[in-house]
Amino acid sequence: MKNKKIVIVGGVAGGASAATRLRRLDENAQITIFERTGYVSYANCGLPYYVGGVIEDADELTLQTPDSFWERFRIDVRTKHEVMSIDTEKKTVMVCGLETGKVFEESYDKLILAPGAKAFIPNIPGIDSKNVFTLRTVEDTFRIRDYVVSASPKSAVVVGGGFIGIEVAENLRKMGVDVTIVEASNQLMNTLDYDMATLVHTKLRSKGVDIRLDSTVSSIEECKSHEEKKADNSKPADRMSSESKLSVVLRDKTRIETDMVLMAVGVTPESNLAKEAGFKLGIRDSIVVNEKMETSVADIYAVGDAVQVKNTVTGKYSLISLAGPANKQGRIVADNICGIESTFEGSLGSSVIKVFDLTVASTGITEKRADVEGIDYDKVVLSPMSHAGYYPGGHVLTMKVVYEKVTKKILGAQIIGFSGVDKRIDVIATAISAGMKADKLKELDLAYAPPFSSAKDPVNMAGFMIENVESGIVKQFYWEDINRLTGDDSVTILDARTSEEYDSGHVEGALHIPVDDLRERKEEIDKSKPLYVYCQSGLRSYIACRILAQEGYDCYNLSGGYRFYSMVKKEINLVKKSFPCGMDKE
Repeated sequence: MKNKKIVIVGGVAGGASAATRLRRLDENAQITIFERTGYVSYANCGLPYYVGGVIEDADELTLQTPDSFWERFRIDVRTKHEVMSIDTEKKTVMVCGLETGKVFEESYDKLILAPGAKAFIPNIPGIDSKNVFTLRTVEDTFRIRDYVVSASPKSAVVVGGGFIGIEVAENLRKMGVDVTIVEASNQLMNTLDYDMATLVHTKLRSKGVDIRLDSTVSSIEECKSHEEKKADNSKPADRMSSESKLSVVLRDKTRIETDMVLMAVGVTPESNLAKEAGFKLGIRDSIVVNEKMETSVADIYAVGDAVQVKNTVTGKYSLISLAGPANKQGRIVADNICGIESTFEGSLGSSVIKVFDLTVASTGITEKRADVEGIDYDKVVLSPMSHAGYYPGGHVLTMKVVYEKVTKKILGAQIIGFSGVDKRIDVIATAISAGMKADKLKELDLAYAPPFSSAKDPVNMAGFMIENVESGIVKQFYWEDINRLTGDDSVTILDARTSEEYDSGHVEGALHIPVDDLRERKEEIDKSKPLYVYCQSGLRSYIACRILAQEGYDCYNLSGGYRFYSMVKKEINLVKKSFPCGMDKE
């Protein structure tokens, strides 16, 4: 029996993972990787940190090289080789050596497509201007880093508020660059709900990053001279600098003068090979695969950012461009090629990102996605400490857990804080994968010591809260309800905080009775009206609700508390009082 000949198109996460797993399972297989760029097995997620100089050695970006692949695994890796076409009948690929221009045919027994995704480049005037960059490959990283080091830009516009956009913005800001993020939607990071995203907005603004929401770029122009600007009757530029080289024109004609532009508006599946060969395609022309990662063509598999995968919460197909799923898929393909039954069950899209000293993580789906899917859901928002409050160094976590009401299925979670965030999101991701009910989070036996957690871990606390809601022990209302309730004479809003907290800011028209005085002063509250209670985090107001509910009051507790409400309200007010260009009104 002849040795299997396996050709892999693309040598980053999915392709490299498939290749090394294949070798571990089959010492005699002939394995060849064709990679269009000059690098294989590189750390996409680390690229922004090389731009900012956090990762200083370029060699650290690559986990393997063609030489190391050969020396350890006897895998033939050919960089700067592009696969141009697939002949599914002959079982061959046409390959072009990009340095030599030589075109040749390569046969295969099994073919693995791992081409990844390409940066989406909007078709706008000036997109090809000098100093307009994208960040997807190691070569892109070197170009940006070389420019930043040699030209010492004073300003940059980042178009797109996803992972790459935010990470590049942070790294450039740390280098002293004046950064503006332009985002088409009303929030950064679509992996979060709007209310949670406001914490990210606040952090970025506190670090000097200008954020332009609900804004799109209509063109990029070479800057005019000062004389031309004086004669120009269009809207004045936000920034005037004789050293600026580009003018980014927004949809409302606002101009932002800048030294460089980074386009980070998203990625699209790199599926041209599959499309031209007649493969079945799915969302946004992604490659359709089954649970074994097999395409619609026999003996051809596909993995990574180029394929559509099942969202394990909704059961629907989506695009999830993350390294974790790609690596797992590569392993699964290798198993199946070598006769080991292996399937990919889907992805939760679990993610985590560093935003300066803040950690932002999510898993599953958001509240807004649950709305779109028509799911009858509820949510809890809580603000526990990252570890025992009496042990130094603890920080508040902001947690949001969304669950289906009827089944108590956990739909997703979002956590933002300074420490312990990744630990808790991973626990909840595991609970979702295990099919655990939301209220059963209370039963998880999690490690505890004062430097690391509390006896009631934040994940347990979410479970306790969900149990209380679902059992009817407490009823909730939310930050978005407050505008409706304020000024409504048929309800009472009660502030259960201290006098100092109340004086520092409160809901308009709220009756103020500290929780510790409530038993003696409950007669001041009209029992005939529904009672909406809040404190700083939701804990004292919960206690207040329990006191009053047992006295016959119809009580509702503010989920997330005044702290969460005030953060969201501050962001909303900031947007309302701003011009489209982001400059505050006088």
